[in-house]
Amino acid sequence: WKVCVLMVLWAIAHLSSPGYGLRALRRTTGGHRGSAGLTGQDANGVPLRRSKRGWMWNQFFLLEEYTGTDMQYVGKLHSDSDRGDGSVRYVLTGEGAGTLFKIDEKSGDIHATKRLDREEKAYYILHAKAVNRFTSEALEGESEFIIKIHDINDNEPRFTKDPYMARVPEMSDIGTSVIQVTAIDADDATYGNSARVVYSILEGQPYFSVDPETGLIKTALPGMDREVKENYQVVIQAKDMAGQMGGLSGTTTVSITLSDVNDNPPRFTKSEYIQVPETRELGSEVGVIRALDADIGENAEMDYRITGSDGPGMFDIITNRTTQEGVIVLRKPLDFEKKRQYSLRVQVENVHINPRFFSVGPFRDEATIKIVVEDVDEPPVFERASYVMEVKEDAAKNTVIGSVSASDPDDKSSLVRYSIDRRTDMDRVFNIHAGNGSVFILRELDREEYAWHNISVIATEFNNPRQISRVPVYIRVLDVNDNAPTFATNYETFVCENAKANQRIQTVSATDPDEPLGGHRFFFSLAQEAAGKANFSVRDNKDNTAWILTRRNSYNSLQMSVYHVPVVISDGEFPMQSSTNTLTIRVCTCDREGNMKLCNAEAYTARAGLSTGALVAILLCVIILLMIVVLFAALRRQRKKEPLIISKEDVRDNVVSYNDEGGGEEDTQAFDIGTLRNPEAIEESKQRRDIVPETFYPPVRRPVLPPTRDNNGDVRDFINQRLQDNDSDPTAPPYDSLATYAYEGNGSVAESLSSLESVTTEGDQDYNYLSEWGPRFKKLADMYGGDDSDRDS
Repeated sequence: WKVCVLMVLWAIAHLSSPGYGLRALRRTTGGHRGSAGLTGQDANGVPLRRSKRGWMWNQFFLLEEYTGTDMQYVGKLHSDSDRGDGSVRYVLTGEGAGTLFKIDEKSGDIHATKRLDREEKAYYILHAKAVNRFTSEALEGESEFIIKIHDINDNEPRFTKDPYMARVPEMSDIGTSVIQVTAIDADDATYGNSARVVYSILEGQPYFSVDPETGLIKTALPGMDREVKENYQVVIQAKDMAGQMGGLSGTTTVSITLSDVNDNPPRFTKSEYIQVPETRELGSEVGVIRALDADIGENAEMDYRITGSDGPGMFDIITNRTTQEGVIVLRKPLDFEKKRQYSLRVQVENVHINPRFFSVGPFRDEATIKIVVEDVDEPPVFERASYVMEVKEDAAKNTVIGSVSASDPDDKSSLVRYSIDRRTDMDRVFNIHAGNGSVFILRELDREEYAWHNISVIATEFNNPRQISRVPVYIRVLDVNDNAPTFATNYETFVCENAKANQRIQTVSATDPDEPLGGHRFFFSLAQEAAGKANFSVRDNKDNTAWILTRRNSYNSLQMSVYHVPVVISDGEFPMQSSTNTLTIRVCTCDREGNMKLCNAEAYTARAGLSTGALVAILLCVIILLMIVVLFAALRRQRKKEPLIISKEDVRDNVVSYNDEGGGEEDTQAFDIGTLRNPEAIEESKQRRDIVPETFYPPVRRPVLPPTRDNNGDVRDFINQRLQDNDSDPTAPPYDSLATYAYEGNGSVAESLSSLESVTTEGDQDYNYLSEWGPRFKKLADMYGGDDSDRDS
């Protein structure tokens, strides 16, 4: 029926269009062969004539998607110059001429050669002219005409997307816009209803509706709840021909998701019951509570807070933004013996509240949380976090310097035993009473050695020795005046022979390891035994220093070259401590300004000579050098010769060195066989290199064999004679013995050739490497290599 409709439309279009038939629109009054008509006169009264146009035509119309078997007829061109004698030839040029459109040169009939699609090209512009077939002279001027393609409804509407994705808030009112869909029809919108599209909904009722003209999808049902159903699939149809019967249609799917709004308050499902041990650390997590909210995303965000508690400040609650849980945190220490249970009132509330849903109810909820404290066997607890004790350094042994106290916090209240961590008191200076915690000293103290002692005291339960606790104890050793002051350094000075009385020659000071509370105060004086015959005096400066002064005008180095002045230094503490220190003064020759020029021989030697430490160092160096020399000599004397057989790898056959390198069997110059053929020419006195010299054993005389012409017999007799000599010689080495000579040892590329060391059969050996040793081993390589090849064959 579609074909019939198309043919009817095509027929109507052609019958109603001008020029359809034998030719296009033609004015018969024109042309060069017709008579002229009078049309009036000009200004001079001369009659005017209108020239006749030979031929013209308007646009042609052609139906698209032609399905016939013959070429589709377009129209006919005709010129008034055409007399029918075949002298006129029609020429067609322009878009599609010769390919899509063909013209009969004689008759002027135009046909379309192919099916045309208006959606590809809606019209074609062509040019036609009539020329003389014989002279090709134009009979008419070139004229332009248009072939328009009539549209048929051959394209269904197509949506711009498939599928569409859309979101709309849940609980939206009726008529809320969701999304607009658009379908495009490629047919001609200016011709009929082929491109007029109407939208309808095939699936998705009664939740959604669509505007038939615009394609706008809207909500059609109120109160759509995301928590009940979140996703909807809506199928929209677009149909052309204004939706009438026979129109073409296309469909698309719209996936609509209800977005969440905060229309559900949070709710606690039940009261929480949490157990926590009393040893839980501060700031740690006690438990987690959770309220349920049917919403998602930010609409489900909640805040937790404690609105009431029978233990103020004991707990706090923090909201975990990731899991939307309330984390209860411990803020104060728990004690089972003091309080065993806590009750908290916790409130939860949405963070983002939508005013539109206030009517649903308060977006908050409350719950009661019970926290039960569990009893734990705790270690003893000291009364203090640390202890500080003081003791005088002259305190006697076993003196108690203080005590510590600890108790078991549990209900059973176990007894406590005290001890000192010996890792903090390696010298065992202190001890503690195991029962009452009294700390006492075991050894004498010295403040100048250790002013502070830091020890750890351990408290252990009797009933459970694994429950222990520690406390640091800082012991300060108080100073007592038990050290005498001494010179600050080893003073040594000189006095000039021409010195004057009361001349200052040295300033001395003192030091004391004690540390009195008021600071040091030293007193300087001359010793009583030297006061009567003193050559020098001591003046106390009252500032912990003193001057050494001369008591006469001159000194003679010949009479006394060195003076030793005893100085008594005492402190002002109780009990007073004092010491006598000696100041050495040498008598020297000085110039007028008091500068030393020359001292006595003893002083000069002491200044110029080497010190005792330097002499001792030099002596030690000399002794060390002598010991090294003696040790080196002893090692050289004890060095032994290398053994005959160094290792198992050095096992070889007897090797005799001739101190030259032979050329193999082909070298006739390396060995003279005549020696074997004339055994009488051999020196009998020549000794063998591999046996002990024959001076210890009498030589064995062997009979001289008569000469013979059989050369082979001479060699055989010679060998037999040698064999007999070796068998009867007690100094000869045993059969197949080894002798090591000066040759290359381990690591040789040739390795060992000893028959004793070979543990494999001849068939297991690979002698191909002999061919790589050069021309001197060529014969040996041919012998062994050839045997292998023969054996393999």
